[in-house]
Parts: sequence; C-alpha cells; structure tokens
Amino acid sequence: MDRDDSALLRCSANAGSASRTPATLEALGWEPFFEQQTSTEALSDTPPVRVVAVHRSGLQIVGAGIDETIPPRADVTVGDWLLLDRDQPRASRVLSRKSLVKRRAPGTNRQVQLIAANIDTAFVVTSCNQDFNLARLERYVALAFEAEITPVIVLTKVDLVTDLPPWIDAARTVSDRVPVVALDARGGEPSAVLSSWCKPGRTVAFLGSSGVGKSTLTNALAGSDAIATQAIREDDAKGRHTTTRRELYLIPGGCLVLDTPGMRELQLADTGAGIADTFEDIQTLSTQCRFGNCGHENEPGCAVQDAIENGRLDPARLHRWRKLLAEDTFNSASLAERRTKERAFGKMVRRVMKEAKSRRRP
Repeated sequence: MDRDDSALLRCSANAGSASRTPATLEALGWEPFFEQQTSTEALSDTPPVRVVAVHRSGLQIVGAGIDETIPPRADVTVGDWLLLDRDQPRASRVLSRKSLVKRRAPGTNRQVQLIAANIDTAFVVTSCNQDFNLARLERYVALAFEAEITPVIVLTKVDLVTDLPPWIDAARTVSDRVPVVALDARGGEPSAVLSSWCKPGRTVAFLGSSGVGKSTLTNALAGSDAIATQAIREDDAKGRHTTTRRELYLIPGGCLVLDTPGMRELQLADTGAGIADTFEDIQTLSTQCRFGNCGHENEPGCAVQDAIENGRLDPARLHRWRKLLAEDTFNSASLAERRTKERAFGKMVRRVMKEAKSRRRP
C-alpha cells in the first residue's frame, strides 16, 4: 500500500485490499456492552458487524472477515452494531446503543434524522475566525450531553490569531464540564493533544460546520493526507462541503474516527436533559429563586436576574438558553404529534386490511 493507504484505513469495501479490514472485532469497538446482548450461538449464526458508512444504495458493514454492503434501513446509522442475518440482511438485528446522536431533520416533514451511534467522545470543532459562534457550540454540546457522549471543544486555526487566550476563555463559557483545547489541525499536534480520548477501540467523532478542519484533524491523527480537504472562503471564512457522508475511519494502532459533513442546520428536539447539562449554571441559579415558577424577568427574588446585575451571568447566555428551550419544546411537540398521527394511521390501515380480509371469506 502507498503512504496514504497504510496510514489511514477506510473501513469500506471500496478501499481496495482486504488487508485493510480490521482483523478483530475489538479494533472496531466491540466490547462487553454489546457482547452481553447476544449469546455464543447467536454470534455463530449471526456474526456481529459494524456499520461504517451509509450510502444511498446501502449500508457498508465490516466485521471479522466481513466487508460488504447490505440494503439500506431508515432505523440504522453509521456506528451501529448489527447481528448480520445472511439470508435476510435487511432483517439483521440492531444491538442496543451506548449513545445516539440525532436531530430534527431539515425541512418541514417533522422527522428525526439519525447522525451516528456508539460514539464515545464528540470533538466539537470550531475555528478561531468568523466561524466561532457560542450559540452553535452550545447546540453541539447539548446534543452530545443528551446522547451521553463526552464533549470536547476543539479550537483550530490558532495560527491565524495573535491573541489566543480570549478565544479559549470564550469557549470555556459554554460549560464548566467541557474541556477546551486549542491546536493547529495540521502536523503532529492533534495526535499529542487528543491522545487521551483516542484510545484503541474507542470511537470519536468530529462535529462542526464546514471548513473548521474536521477532515484535516482526521488526516493528522493518521499521519496522512488521504481525505480531501478544501480551503475556506476568504470573504466570510465559511468552508465548502468536502466530506459528503458520515464514514468511520480506523486509525492504525488507535481509535475509530467519524468524519462528518458540516451541518448547516442543527435543530434540537427531545434534548431537554442535554440543554439542562449545558446550562447547568442557569439551572442552579433557578433553584435559588424565591418563586418556583419564576420566569427570570422582573420577579422579586430572582437569582438569575441578580446574577446578571452582579456580572456573574451574561444576559446573552440567558437569551440563548431561552431560545434553545423554546426550540426544543416546539420541535419535541411537533415530533410527538407526528408519531401520534403515524400510530393512528397504522391502526387504521390494519383495521381496513382486517375488514377486507373478513369480507373475502366465503
């Protein structure tokens, strides 16, 4: 294999040589959490495989001696573990997930879009330029907390700024529970800085908008330039979509890395716990208000407004918290309404079919 191929193993049949397929399930992230959901007999009849890429034409799966594509399924996403049914691949059982990243799908159809499953650490990537946006960082962190994934904020393009500490300080205001690291996405720095999260058998994901350096970071971890990257636009520092699909990459001797396309729209739904974890400071202040139903506006004894007046809370952060809560409440209600309508429609279809069957009987 050439330099790029030997440094970055794409878990895909399209990558070529069979030697690029991991030799063990452990290298793909198999662990007791998944093993305890099956039995020795089931493993021999339905071998475990991991979904490493989702194409329009099907699911790319990899396992011990397995590297193939099976028919697509709407309820399966990249990172999922399946027990492969050789005779009916579409009927393969999906193992319970350790974590699941999802969002309300763009558009008006009120559906949930699955982003990735069984991620251990989410690197929320932003660059030290016009892309930096606290509201967006809070959204990604809330998404990670809701999915029970460890979030880490990664600041890139540090070579473009002369005064780095203010960028780090701003990122730290997102949550006291989220580490913030700053690095040059090129060269050997990412491997050194991110090594504590990138252990063998672990799965990490780079999340963020286009052009912040997600693919560059993946290449840096592998010591490779196998994944194509593009420069950002000079006028607004926005990136171009280089990565077009979510795909897992195996870093030799290390972890699995999920490189994701930039998401222009990140609508939250059913993420109340994640929002509460992200804005833990406001949640704590709320418990100190005089009234339990305090709206944190002009009520007497409001601990939140008192914190703002004393400079302990940025009013802009309170505004973003309210905005995320309102969005999550609206989207959650919309999705619940859709699910109710779908269940009602399903019952109607089953009733009609049952009545039609009864009429056909002699």
